[in-house]
This record gives sequence, C-alpha cells and structure tokens, in this order.
Amino acid sequence: MPIARSLLDSARTRGRRAAGRVVHRAWRWVQETGAVTNRNPGPYRFGELGDGTKLAFPLGAVFNEQWITIGPFSIIGERVTISAGFLPGLDLGPEPIVRIGGGCVIGRGSHIVGHQSIVLGDDVWTGPNVYITDQAHEYRDTDLPIGKQWPRNEPVEIGAGSWIGTGAVILPGARIGRNVVVAAGSVVRGDIPDHSVVAGAPAKVVRSWTAEDGWQPPLRHDAPQPVPEGVTAEQLRALVGWDLRIPGQE
Repeated sequence: MPIARSLLDSARTRGRRAAGRVVHRAWRWVQETGAVTNRNPGPYRFGELGDGTKLAFPLGAVFNEQWITIGPFSIIGERVTISAGFLPGLDLGPEPIVRIGGGCVIGRGSHIVGHQSIVLGDDVWTGPNVYITDQAHEYRDTDLPIGKQWPRNEPVEIGAGSWIGTGAVILPGARIGRNVVVAAGSVVRGDIPDHSVVAGAPAKVVRSWTAEDGWQPPLRHDAPQPVPEGVTAEQLRALVGWDLRIPGQE
C-alpha cells in the first residue's frame, strides 16, 4: 500500500505540473491574441492607434474610443482603463477627449478618465495604479447628495517626457510641464513647471532645475554611466535582455 500510494502521489504531482504548463501556455496565447494593436484592433475603433502601439490583454474598461487617440510605439499595461465621457455610446463632438502621445508607457491598473480634455505628451511614462481625470464632483449644494450634483470639468495636460510614479492622482486642471517627476502617491493639481520634482498630497515642488543653477537642491547620487562607445545594437539588446528595435525594423 505505501508503494502504491507513493506512485499515485507521484503521478498526481506530474499531472499537476503538466496541467500548470498547459494553463500558462494557454494564458500566454490568450494574452498575445487578445492584445489590441492597429493591425489587431478587436472590437475597438480608436480615433487613432499608432504603429507599434499595443494595449495589453486583459484590458480595463475602454469605451467611446472613437474620442481616444494613442500615438505610435506606446505600451498600455494590463487592466488599464481609458474612457471618454460618462457612458458608452455618447456623441462627444468633433475633437478627441483623451490624447496619448507616442512612446508612452501606461502602468498596469491605471485609469485615464476623460470628459473634456486629457493630453499626455510624447514619452510620458507612469507606474501602476495611476489615476488621471479631468472631472471632479461638486459639493457646494449642501441639500443635494454629492454624487447627484453636476460635476466640474477642467482640462489636464502632462508634458512630454514626464514620469508619473505609482499610485499618483492627477486632478482636474493639472498642467504638468516637460520632464517632470511626480513622486509615488502624490496628488497633483495646478501648474507644475518644467524640469521639476513634485511630491506629497497636495504635491509641492521639492526639486527643480534651471540652466543657471542646475538641480536645486543638488542631486545626492552620481549620474548613471553612459553606454560605452563602440557598443553595437546587438550587444546592447543582449545586455538589457529585450528587443530595442522599432517594430518592422530588421
């Protein structure tokens, strides 16, 4: 009996391992097949979806995508919500509501919820679970539940090259400059100048750069080492472990 039980347990273990490999292979196939690109748009009809851009599967809530544009070579992570308007099926006019530039990376679980205008410049990257919206609830009527009061819209703009840290919230009316770092967990409103670092709730400028003074307060760490001269593209791809070629490039 002990031998028979041991053989049975061993067979069950091998079966579970085999089943696990099959499930993971199947899920990878589902992810690859379900990803949205301009060559494989699935049920979506974006106002613009640039070459080389991919929305990872599974997607979050995506609706009224006719009023959403995404530039080329952008990566939208899993379970990212991108929506325009309150509900699906609305006519939102002639202009895009949400515009995401080229070369952007939107971290998994993030939400970009537009009603009037949200613009992300080129090469804006975010960590996971970032929330960007151009609409806020009103609360001035003390006799009416807040959820039933007509909301307030203010356009949002995030300048090219900026980095938005994990869990940050970008509120209506925020105008973030170029190459701005938004620290994780920050809540941003109002104007943020180019080449600055903001942190906190509400976010405040904690470091900034000018041509005259450089970074103030000074940076506490050394600059990263540049790629040595003479390194080939093949060597660089081997070093970082993933393909840096533009899609379609040999």
